[in-house]
Amino acid sequence: MEKIRVDVAWCEKNFSATLGENVPGAVVFTAKTFEELKRETKDTLEFHIEGMQMDGDEVPQWIVDGDYEFEYNFINTAALIRSCEPYTSIAAISRATGINQHQLSHYANGLKKPRPQQRRRIIEGIHKIGRELLSVG
Repeated sequence: MEKIRVDVAWCEKNFSATLGENVPGAVVFTAKTFEELKRETKDTLEFHIEGMQMDGDEVPQWIVDGDYEFEYNFINTAALIRSCEPYTSIAAISRATGINQHQLSHYANGLKKPRPQQRRRIIEGIHKIGRELLSVG
């Protein structure tokens, strides 16, 4: 099974995404929420492939057969934080990471870009929240 990388960014008030290099042509799409973006990914790819086939373009057989899965890659920290909004809050991420809420808000809104070490702390904090939720019995 092939993996199709979906590069996800937060752009002002929407998620935007592009499909990886193993998908022929340029595919760009947007959505208001991350859940909507995940649904839109499959629909957009199918629409793109239909168009390519109608134009007589060559399409890899594994795509035609649906032998793929999507792998989401958050290219900015704003998209990473915003993708967690249905499950946790900036306040909870702040408690889990020790990063000031105000600072996290700047990251979530794309006003500031965290250093790599800060981004790792955010990811570790989100994982910590997930582990704690999984431990609820």
